[in-house]
Amino acid sequence: MRIKPHTRILGIALSCSLFAACKGLAQTNIPSLKEVFKYDFLIGAALNTQQIEEKDAGAVALVPQQFNAVTPENVMKAAIIQPGWNDYNFTIADELVDYAFKHNMKINAHTLIWHNQLPAFMRHMQDADSVKAYFQNHITTIASRYDGKVYSWDVVNEALNEDGTLRNSVFLQKLGEDYIVEAFRLAQKAAPHTKLYYNDYNIEQPAKRAGAIALIKKIQAAGVRIDGVGIQGHWKYNTVPMQDIEESIKAFAALGIEVMFTELDLSVLPNPWDSNTAEVSNTAEGNDKMNPYPKAVPDSVAAAQAKAYADLFSLFLKYHQAITRVTFWGVADGVSWLNGWPIHGRTNYPLLFDRQYKPKTAFYSVIKTKVN
Repeated sequence: MRIKPHTRILGIALSCSLFAACKGLAQTNIPSLKEVFKYDFLIGAALNTQQIEEKDAGAVALVPQQFNAVTPENVMKAAIIQPGWNDYNFTIADELVDYAFKHNMKINAHTLIWHNQLPAFMRHMQDADSVKAYFQNHITTIASRYDGKVYSWDVVNEALNEDGTLRNSVFLQKLGEDYIVEAFRLAQKAAPHTKLYYNDYNIEQPAKRAGAIALIKKIQAAGVRIDGVGIQGHWKYNTVPMQDIEESIKAFAALGIEVMFTELDLSVLPNPWDSNTAEVSNTAEGNDKMNPYPKAVPDSVAAAQAKAYADLFSLFLKYHQAITRVTFWGVADGVSWLNGWPIHGRTNYPLLFDRQYKPKTAFYSVIKTKVN
């Protein structure tokens, strides 16, 4: 074990039971994730607009204390940053750049090309030349603006089906199967000082992983730069596919690229399709069975979630030389997207901090993987 400067604070926090919230400690006396794992990988969080503008009181101190990397949850997606054909809205994205500079954080910009959250004018676009013009202008304009201001881009997001084939998106339909290579080529030219990543969910699963590997190899064979791959990590707390995750780390690292876990959360609620899909367009009707913990999560579930997080971080530490970043998709349970997806109005508990922005059992289980 390597002793870190924060060992005294860790000792205070870990003297509490791992299955208690250590409520007597001031928030400033809890361990810092970014410090605990500073020699291993970046620790990130997805931020919403309120948090970027420092209007979310619970997150104001917590985010810079805990994280050294940030991803915009929505504000750099196409529908928001380019609402009209020649209309770009950079206001909040620029504020994110200022926020990250102020707090010495690295930005993973998210995302340039994605089939969801497209501008309204793209919904009925049938002309291939117009799609191509949008594709080229969008990537070039936005990637060039933030070159040197953001650390990395998710250039293409969620382009694969579960069987590893290419998703039948508007980009595949109008631009052909080489559109992903071209997206990286354009991003490389527009942002030569920025890391370029492919990001997707379920690419730890064998068939989809094979598709991702083939895609990455195709980009590399074209002489185009791709620096890393993001495995999203939207899993259920009691069915985390540990063996598949480990195999994926090894397989992607063997390609000579960075491996990241980019949207990590562990849901405690039932999934209506009994799967790990993270396709945001999928929705379902709710009922009491689908929202079993409206007031609080049972201690047994909290403990099981904590163990799952600990098992994951133990695995991440085993491969810390290959993994460059672990980002949680949200800061605290109350602002997680999983409260509204795939069923609106549920109460989920997927992250390390609760609705009062206090550390949960899972937080201390993650810390303990490093200090044991």
